[in-house]
Amino acid sequence: MTADSDISVISAVEAAAAEARKAGRGLPPVHLWNPDYCGEMDLTIQADGTWVHEGRPIARPEMVRLFASVLKREGERFFLVTPVEKLGITVEDAPFLAIDADIAAEAITFTTNTGDTVRAGPDHAIRVDDRDGAPRPYVHVRRGLDALIDRKTFYRLVEAAQADPGGRLVLRSDGAEFVLG
Repeated sequence: MTADSDISVISAVEAAAAEARKAGRGLPPVHLWNPDYCGEMDLTIQADGTWVHEGRPIARPEMVRLFASVLKREGERFFLVTPVEKLGITVEDAPFLAIDADIAAEAITFTTNTGDTVRAGPDHAIRVDDRDGAPRPYVHVRRGLDALIDRKTFYRLVEAAQADPGGRLVLRSDGAEFVLG
């Protein structure tokens, strides 16, 4: 991609997001968009949640939120999409990072590094994967996109969890039960 094509993509992303906001729809309906693949963009979402474009971290949180609003997953691949363009990007782990959680008796609500709030429940599952013997906790954000739960938040979840009869640590939120280990 060239600098001119990146500017074109950014302009298209801004236009699509503005149209969705103007219509009062919140996030753009990326799940309905199936444009032709246009190539790869030099954009990486690092495992620590940092968004890096052309080797430099994106310093403007507004730009990260804008890109996050048009992020789409297809199988194991991630793309930024507009109604007319689809660009592949690299995601090292999960596209989002859950940086905080409000742990209440009835529900757990996460906040991500992009400002999304997600109430854990049947549609927003918490899961813990094992990576080389270390737990990697995630919460589902939307349409196949997960957030890695940061360490401090995961420790708070472990403290709030209760042991079930089998000795597993379990969390309950919005009528669903999640096993932490």
